[in-house]
Amino acid sequence: MAWNEPGGNNQDPWGGKRNNEGPPDLDEALKKFQDKLNGLFGGGKSKGPAGSGRGMSSTAVVVALVILALVYGFAGINIVNEQERAVVLRLGVYHTTFEPGLNWAPPLIDQVFPVNVTKVRLLSKTGQMLTEDLNIVEVNVSVQYSIADARDFVLQVRDPEGSLAQATESALRHVAGSSEMHEVLTEGRERIAVDIMGRLQNYIDTYDTGILVEKVNVEETNPPRDVQEAFDDVNRAREDEERKKNEAEAYAMDILPRARGMAQRVLEEAAAYKAQVVARAEGEAQRFEKLLAEYSRAPEVTRERLYLDAVQEVMANSSKVMIDVEGGNNMLYIPLDKIVQQSSAAVGQGAPMTARELDSKISEIVRREINSGRSRREGR
Repeated sequence: MAWNEPGGNNQDPWGGKRNNEGPPDLDEALKKFQDKLNGLFGGGKSKGPAGSGRGMSSTAVVVALVILALVYGFAGINIVNEQERAVVLRLGVYHTTFEPGLNWAPPLIDQVFPVNVTKVRLLSKTGQMLTEDLNIVEVNVSVQYSIADARDFVLQVRDPEGSLAQATESALRHVAGSSEMHEVLTEGRERIAVDIMGRLQNYIDTYDTGILVEKVNVEETNPPRDVQEAFDDVNRAREDEERKKNEAEAYAMDILPRARGMAQRVLEEAAAYKAQVVARAEGEAQRFEKLLAEYSRAPEVTRERLYLDAVQEVMANSSKVMIDVEGGNNMLYIPLDKIVQQSSAAVGQGAPMTARELDSKISEIVRREINSGRSRREGR
C-alpha cells in the first residue's frame, strides 16, 4: 500500500528512515520547508530533528547567495547603442570606454556615463557688440557641434556645453570687433562665420572639451533699433546703386555686341565694295584693251559703234533734248520720250528702240525743221 495511507507506519522521507520505501507526502514536505525558512529568518522553530534543521539552513543560505549573485550580475549588464560611447569610472577613476554592444560593469564599483557621439547639436548665441568703426551691431549666430571624444567631454570639463557657449561669445566679439559695421551687416557675414569657427575650435581644443564644431552660421545681423530706419534707408540706396549697376551692365552687354556686329558689317561691306570696284576696274581695263585691238583693225566701224553706244547711254537717262539749229532763230525741242513711244508703237508694242533707230529719227526731225525754216524765210 502507499506510504501515506493509514497503517503505513508513518513513512516520511524527511522525518527519518522508514521500513517501507515510498514517495514522500508533498503537503508535509512543503510545510517543513516553510518551517525551515521561518527558522532561518527568525521565525518559529522547526519540529523536525536538529540535524535536518542545520542542513536546511545551509542550503537556504547558498540559494540566497546564488540569487544575489545572479541579481548582481544582471544589474551590471550595459547595452551601448551604435550612436553612443560609454565612459566607465571604477571607484571614481577612469577605467575604459565601452564601444557599441553588450558590456558588463560591476554595480556599486563602476559608474557608466553614456554619450551620444553622432548627434549634431545646436547652440544659438545672440549679443550686441562694438565693431572696428565704433558702431554697435546685434549678431545672432548658431553653432552646430558633435562629441568627438567622449572621455574628454565627460571628465575634462565640468560643463563643456557651457564652456562652448562662453567660447562662442568670445570668438564672436573678437571677430566682430575686428570688422567694420558695413561688412558685418552685408557681404562679410560668410567670412565672419568662417573666422568664428576657426577661433572657436581653437578655444575648445585648448579646454579639452572633446567637442567638434561642425559649422557656424551667422543667422542675422541688425543695427540698433534706434538707427534701424536710417540704416534701412542706406540699404535701399545701396540696393538702388546695385540695381543701376546691373542695368548699366545689361545695357553694355546689349549695345557692345550690337556695335561690334555693325562694325563687322561695315567692314564686310567695305571689303565687298573694294572687291567690286577692283573687279569693275579690271573688267573695264580688259574691255578697253579688247576695244583697242578692234579699233586697230577697223577704226571707222569701232568709232561709230562707240559713238552710238555713248548716245544710247546718254539718251536713256533723258526724255528731252534742246538743239540750237544752225541758221535758224528758234531753239529746237525734241521730246525723246514721245518719240520712243511712237516708234515703239509703230514697230511693235513693247519693242525697244535701238540707238541707231533713235539717231535716224532725231536726224529726220532736225532736217524737217531746218527745211521748214528755210521755206518760211524764202516766202518772206
